[in-house]
Amino acid sequence: MKLTGKQTWLFENDIYIEETGTVVGPKEGEGPLRHQFDRTYEDLYCEQPSWELAERQLMKEAIEVCLEKANVRKEAIDFFVAGDLLNQNVTANYVAREMGFPFLGVFGACSTVMEALLIGAMLIDGQFARRVLTATSSHYGAAERQFRFPTTLGVQKANSTAWTVTGGAAALVSKQPSPFRIRAATAGKVIDGGSDNPLNMGTAMAPAAVDTIRQHFFDLQLDERAYDLIVTGDLGKVGSIIAKQMLKEEGLEVGERYRDCGVMIYHSEQNAFAGGSGCACCAVVTYGHLFNEMKRGKVKNMLIVATGALFSPTMIKQKQTIPSIAHAVAIEAVSR
Repeated sequence: MKLTGKQTWLFENDIYIEETGTVVGPKEGEGPLRHQFDRTYEDLYCEQPSWELAERQLMKEAIEVCLEKANVRKEAIDFFVAGDLLNQNVTANYVAREMGFPFLGVFGACSTVMEALLIGAMLIDGQFARRVLTATSSHYGAAERQFRFPTTLGVQKANSTAWTVTGGAAALVSKQPSPFRIRAATAGKVIDGGSDNPLNMGTAMAPAAVDTIRQHFFDLQLDERAYDLIVTGDLGKVGSIIAKQMLKEEGLEVGERYRDCGVMIYHSEQNAFAGGSGCACCAVVTYGHLFNEMKRGKVKNMLIVATGALFSPTMIKQKQTIPSIAHAVAIEAVSR
């Protein structure tokens, strides 16, 4: 692995995503990508007594699905890199406790999936591990209770509000050849565009997404034609329009190459407002739908740019603006 430019790692060894696992909730199971996920729950509680325990079940089950598909035993995992949205990363912490893996907890809000993946790839490329398991999760009910108004209040949402995806996703990173090879990764900077509206996270996160995409292309001396798809995590309907315009101002005409996971995951008639968000948004769409597109030969390579708003209710009450971050990983399809 070598640092290329200021923020991008170009992996010198062949690093693969050996397998993935995706588990989602009922709203995601009713969306346009419903057949792209490994498992779907029909109830938001996921057969658990609380939303927080439901989220834990989603992450745990995604891990189990991933390892089962890879035919890999738990004992073969060297490190577990994971994070979530809840205070102190409690979902990942408790799953790590149960699984017994050596654990590295990470937090990048909704960008956590790519943060965990790029750390896993670095560990493999540097020969610090043979297999690294990465995972993340989010849950609509648990996130609403922590970040916004409790759902029991029935507060009307603004059209710019994102809908937290209920789901869990896991990816196994190793040198074992698979259809998905990690070629490069760009670690983002914390960017503050001045937004102070927690009900419009797309606007808050768009500047970070654009900054990371621009830096990725600059560091590797590439342009937008280098990838079949450039995918942001969860800017939604509002943020993706802003990001596309900002990229154009940077001289990057992404056009039809650009997609957003928050826009893709729900039908317009599902009343998801601006679209999907949460740690699971980018994770389940990428490891489910987009990887299936690569398997079918429809996508040869793509740049996944997971975005995260780094705020808390405490900071919002103190009238602080919302900083954000975006981490990018370049993945290419491998013929087998």
